Amino acid sequence: MKIIDLSHPISPNMPVYPGTEPPIFITGSNIDDVGFLEKKITMYSHIGTHIDAPAHIIRGAKTLDQLSIEHFIGKAFLLDLTTRKKKSIDIDELEPHQGSIKNSDFILLNTGWSLLWGSNSYFQNYPILSSEAASWLCNFNLKGVGTDTISADEANSQDFPIHKIFLSHNIVIIENLTNLNALPANHFMFSCFPLKIEQADGSPVRAVAII
Repeated sequence: MKIIDLSHPISPNMPVYPGTEPPIFITGSNIDDVGFLEKKITMYSHIGTHIDAPAHIIRGAKTLDQLSIEHFIGKAFLLDLTTRKKKSIDIDELEPHQGSIKNSDFILLNTGWSLLWGSNSYFQNYPILSSEAASWLCNFNLKGVGTDTISADEANSQDFPIHKIFLSHNIVIIENLTNLNALPANHFMFSCFPLKIEQADGSPVRAVAII
């Protein structure tokens, strides 16, 4: 068995969504004074590699703690989009993989965008699914869709159409994945367990693939 880490590290200097405050790390206790090390960490719920709950966008929808624990693990299929040129990911790029998608719990979109992590370009002109493609994916029994970009919608979006399409079907969204190039082209196990936070609209995750 091989486990591949698909998560960015969380640190005070990490890239964050434009307008979001970065994490704050404060050493509350140290070994020299009290015999143990403990840190206070202040951060937003959608920081780094994280998961979006339906309640993140849709009023009255489920929070992460209201979804079953099984919702965060399952068989995944990697869609390699690294050689494409267009910004919009359309249905015609998904249809050839219909059989693999049908047998999957999660679809991970490898756009190659994680290579820009840490640069200003990471937040601009990244590939996203078209509304038609997102709706098409909702015809399958998916638990979640993951991407190696900052968001499932455009950075300047005000109405978040792709989020609404997926989250209205209780299909969670995992954003800011990394290291997708290390994954095989066939199926593998994927997990994205969130912190067990009450009424969680989102949570950082330690996303991993299990080969």
